[in-house]
Amino acid sequence: MTIDLREDPITLTAALVDIPSVSLDEAAIADVVERALREQTSGFEVLRHGNVVLARTDRGLPTRVILAGHLDTVPIADNVPSRFDKDDAGAQVLYGCGTVDMKSGDAVFLHLAATVADPVCDLTLIFYDGEEIAAEYNGLGRVEQELPEWLEGDLAVLGEPSGGWIEAGCQGTVRVRLSTAGTRAHSARAWLGDNAIHRLAPILGRLSEYRARQVDIDGCVYREGLSAVRVSGGVAGNVVPDAAEVDVNFRFAPDRTVAQAIEHVREVFAGLDLSFEVTDSAPGALPGLTAPAAADLITSVTSHGGGGVRAKYGWTDVSRFAARGIPAVNFGPGDPNLAHKRDEHVPTAQITAVTAMLRNYLTGQI
Repeated sequence: MTIDLREDPITLTAALVDIPSVSLDEAAIADVVERALREQTSGFEVLRHGNVVLARTDRGLPTRVILAGHLDTVPIADNVPSRFDKDDAGAQVLYGCGTVDMKSGDAVFLHLAATVADPVCDLTLIFYDGEEIAAEYNGLGRVEQELPEWLEGDLAVLGEPSGGWIEAGCQGTVRVRLSTAGTRAHSARAWLGDNAIHRLAPILGRLSEYRARQVDIDGCVYREGLSAVRVSGGVAGNVVPDAAEVDVNFRFAPDRTVAQAIEHVREVFAGLDLSFEVTDSAPGALPGLTAPAAADLITSVTSHGGGGVRAKYGWTDVSRFAARGIPAVNFGPGDPNLAHKRDEHVPTAQITAVTAMLRNYLTGQI
């Protein structure tokens, strides 16, 4: 299969959706993207690294902008191939797995690589695999470890769905397992035991009473959240359990480090009789909107009809760039609330608008 990068990015989005690329099965779409970049763009060095496709120019321009997007999707749910339809207002929408997360963003980047003849900055494009699953499979993570020079730049733009808004930075995340211990007994003689599930009550009480911070950073308000996300316990229907546990997820503003976030969670549950185990963590990303390249993007987008700037809720790969001191934002078509849904769809007008706003930025029409 081939794709035409000079076609309307709406058509290009549909073509990408029609290439199934569930996580760990991205070879076919990586082949198509690599071939298109080699054959249909000029001035780019193109490199294949596993199922990651990288391309960059080296024109000696004063700044370098990285455009990065993942090629994989969640499992298909009877939503490939793509199809066009109308929404309730009569506007055209494109349905299909990955239309929002994030083949429309990939299509915008690919189209611009082939059609922007005189950018004011050097460009690096990274199309990577394994974003939708465990971090060990993330292609951008492998690039970070094995080809770190490809991540150097003045601004990174990830094509994550943001509805045409610039969503800056991202929250960090910590997951903690809180476990309680008791004494097993027959439930008919419960007084002989110590119910570990009942010992979860103080934990749940503190969670229900918790009041999360709202933090303004560079004009972006990040809302923290501390939530129980899993509860486990019980042996049998006639047994007082001697063990129980609750998994707690803390989504924290990027002004905290991971260590500070873990310490905060410890403080919330201080004094309770429990064991505390950190099971997962990832740092947040500061918005970095005062950096010149980021400020120029904001000016260009907001002056050409974009939705403005807001905080990114949730974690994205912008964190990898922020950890290297590179400002990074999420900017792409599609409503993130529709990502991964069976009826995932994107307004085609949004694809057109994001393409135009990024074209203006890359060509200096600020």
